Amino acid sequence: MDFVTGEVLGIDKPLGWTSFDAVKRIRGAVQRRLGVRKFKVGHAGTLDPLATGVLIVCTGRATRRIDELQAGRKEYEAVMRLGATTPSFDLEKEIDATYPYEHVTRELILETLPKFTGRIMQVPPVFSAVKIDGRRAYEHARNGQEVALAAKPLEIDEFELLDFDGRDMRLRIVCSKGTYIRALARDLGQALGSGAHLTELRRTAVGNVRVADCMSVQQAVDMIASVPLSLHPEWLEAHPLPSKCEKESLIITAEARKPAALSQTLNTKPQ
Repeated sequence: MDFVTGEVLGIDKPLGWTSFDAVKRIRGAVQRRLGVRKFKVGHAGTLDPLATGVLIVCTGRATRRIDELQAGRKEYEAVMRLGATTPSFDLEKEIDATYPYEHVTRELILETLPKFTGRIMQVPPVFSAVKIDGRRAYEHARNGQEVALAAKPLEIDEFELLDFDGRDMRLRIVCSKGTYIRALARDLGQALGSGAHLTELRRTAVGNVRVADCMSVQQAVDMIASVPLSLHPEWLEAHPLPSKCEKESLIITAEARKPAALSQTLNTKPQ
């Protein structure tokens, strides 16, 4: 692999980690393997700490593809709980209000979901990274300041009910960049004559990258430490590795490289 020219890695982000936490671990592994103190690594689309699933991580010059990669359609599986709301619309904050939910049936949900498909307008959560006067909205909200956010257009391609137990709705959503699933929980709860908040979120796909094809953070770190590398001789001259012997062992021809199916999928631009 050539982390300098750039690789695009699919990571299954664990619960409780920020996207930056995952990037930091990957960056550290690449720095150790290449023997450098600084190296560019970034991600294509933030996942909240309470969410898991697909996080695309780019290294080296592949970071130039971040905008392209994060523009792909996202697929999520979410659990939304009826009968209560929180200020953050998820489990980050405590419940602030309760509502009746016994009247909500599977049939009512199925009748309501089509209202949220197609092109819609969505007001982002106040506990979000949307900028207001140069500061993140969550910074204002955590200081107790009133936050007024404008509705933004987005597209919901699919909004499917997978399961309903009388209170918890398990849903599948395919949507455009910029969609806040926890804001969908707020809006769907209201449309059902109740309140709702997000209790579980897993991103199952970004573009053509499926979570089943992704690595855990530890698997990625182990792979980086052991995978054969293809490094340009000029880069090696400018960044000497620990020994000449090791340097020679890291150089393999392009013909000898046999990337895994995931690497081929991630590192091939769509025609």
